[in-house]
Amino acid sequence: MSRTYRISYIEGDGIGPEIFASARSVIEALGERFRIAFEFVPSPAGDGAKRMFGEAMPKSSYSIIRESDLCLKAPVGETALQTIIFLRQQLNLYANIRPAKNYRFIDSKFHGVDLVIARENTEDLYVSREFEENEGKKAIALKVVTEEASKRIARVAFEMALSREASRSPNDKETRKPSVVCVHKSNVLPKSDGLFLKSCDSVSRNFPSVKFSSMYVDTAAMNLVRNPESFDVIVTSNMYGDILSDEASQVVGGLGLAASGNIGNDFAVFEPVHGCAPDIAGKGIANPLSMLFSVKMMLDWLASKRSDDSCAKASRCLEASISFVGGSGVKTVDVGGNARTVEVTKAVCSEIGKQTGQLANDDNIGVVKEDVLLKW
Repeated sequence: MSRTYRISYIEGDGIGPEIFASARSVIEALGERFRIAFEFVPSPAGDGAKRMFGEAMPKSSYSIIRESDLCLKAPVGETALQTIIFLRQQLNLYANIRPAKNYRFIDSKFHGVDLVIARENTEDLYVSREFEENEGKKAIALKVVTEEASKRIARVAFEMALSREASRSPNDKETRKPSVVCVHKSNVLPKSDGLFLKSCDSVSRNFPSVKFSSMYVDTAAMNLVRNPESFDVIVTSNMYGDILSDEASQVVGGLGLAASGNIGNDFAVFEPVHGCAPDIAGKGIANPLSMLFSVKMMLDWLASKRSDDSCAKASRCLEASISFVGGSGVKTVDVGGNARTVEVTKAVCSEIGKQTGQLANDDNIGVVKEDVLLKW
């Protein structure tokens, strides 16, 4: 048994408790199979917490989160500013990582999309420095960009490009070279976006094996729906990254698949990109895959941060199991199926047991992953 990982969790609002329950079941199935110990510690936050405790992020919840190894967060309602944005800023979770990848069990007009957006997570217009003038008839928002934060997210992007390249098959390495595209609007904002571009360009010189280029944000938005296969890693500022990552998720099947990680030097919060969908809360039809892919990101982070090979194997097994279950037709209605949340969850947990139970040893997990993904 590896060390015990203490997971603080926010069940959130709307469909949040339903998809968190799915994630917890899957984590426990993986933990049992790969002998990884997980301890779950509740940290209430969001709209429900505000109604119950008078604040969206109670001090006790924040203390629990800070003392844990990581946080797994389901979506909240109207209190995102007081919850996730608060955590990003207070815990200095400066990198918001949002992957977008084609899976064969999800219909899409594109094939072979496998990109990641590295979004600066602490600055830009999202510092919320707003004020009014002329009796509320004029509003002003400050856009904050620093060299330190820009270079920091750039290094994350370049290191990610190299790590992604190292994990590719020999054939993929021949056809897909590591690259980073800096997305900005320096022609209109030469001081702020100009500093971001200059900082990324400076960092690029330390990574000569990674192709570096830049692109205006409107051009990037156009190319994401015209030729998304051409992107590897996109690095950009906070607001552009927020918008482009939602667009990228639609390219590969929708927000129901979109996972994200808010990552700092020593702590991380993992969460689905989508909202809490109060219109379908309690109906048992919510798609849990965005939450499950967030669990995959969590396992990848633990594998890297704690040098835990068991977490790496569990991550590969989870992706393979999701792919197999989706390929067999067990999907929620939003992605073309008719299964309920619980049915998808049970199928993934069952497949985790089947995938790993058939193996002679854990080292073959990666082989199973490739077979399943090719099949579907």
